[in-house]
Amino acid sequence: MKLGISTYSLYRAYQAGELTLPGTVRAIAEMGADHAEIVPLGVVLPDEPALVEEIRNAASEAGIELSNYAIGANFADLNDEEWEKEIERVKKEVDVCAAMGIKRMRHDVASSKDLSIMNFLNQLPRLAEACRRIADYAKPLGITTSVENHGFFIQQSDRVQALVNTVDRENFRTTLDIGNFLCADENPAVAVARNVGIASMVHVKDFYYRPSYRNPGEGWFNTSSGNWLRGAVVGQGDIDMPHVLRIVKESGYDGYISIEFEGMEECRKGTQMGFNYVKQMWESI
Repeated sequence: MKLGISTYSLYRAYQAGELTLPGTVRAIAEMGADHAEIVPLGVVLPDEPALVEEIRNAASEAGIELSNYAIGANFADLNDEEWEKEIERVKKEVDVCAAMGIKRMRHDVASSKDLSIMNFLNQLPRLAEACRRIADYAKPLGITTSVENHGFFIQQSDRVQALVNTVDRENFRTTLDIGNFLCADENPAVAVARNVGIASMVHVKDFYYRPSYRNPGEGWFNTSSGNWLRGAVVGQGDIDMPHVLRIVKESGYDGYISIEFEGMEECRKGTQMGFNYVKQMWESI
């Protein structure tokens, strides 16, 4: 297992102008991480080739791997022209992934106001075809693409499985986010056990969880069923993290694990605490 950190975890420092993306990679290396995952919030890297090179050089100079490239995308509720345009846009992001020497790439797949299973099933063939075309484009570059359980519409473990199985490409898998299953009110331990076998990347994220009838106030957001979540330092939230990490380890997964922090604590401190927790816990299992 190689334990690292997503640049997403330090986004608040980046947004405040305290860190650049290359600087974020260096900060992650200083935290003791084996790898950094690149999440280019606030910048369109296909339009910034010099920045792409800076990121790659920063990782090389810091002695850290770049593990995964995670971008947004949406192939739902589009007409044919919009759908083709979105596929071509994501292909350009695949080129960025290759330019950074990264072999894993997560792209979002769908966002929709209608979260029903019927809408998902109706859209599944078209969503799968978009993912298939991108995976086929990425294959000669040695890149495995993936969908994350993210964004409410494709968040449940069975919907992720359905998409991966329908795409039916060896280089299309899932970026498995331990915490995000709670957004769809799914037990993380059960969902992780179901999907870890198709994971190309694992995110470790933690949340505080409260039922719908106990509105905790400011700083919380709703799950798809109206319950309440707030980001936590990994290991300090309501997910049974030792149990879930044991499931991941005993599954035989031995790839990249990335810390994602979105709590209210200062981002560098919260990220470092979560990283230290997972490192210690993994070694003790």
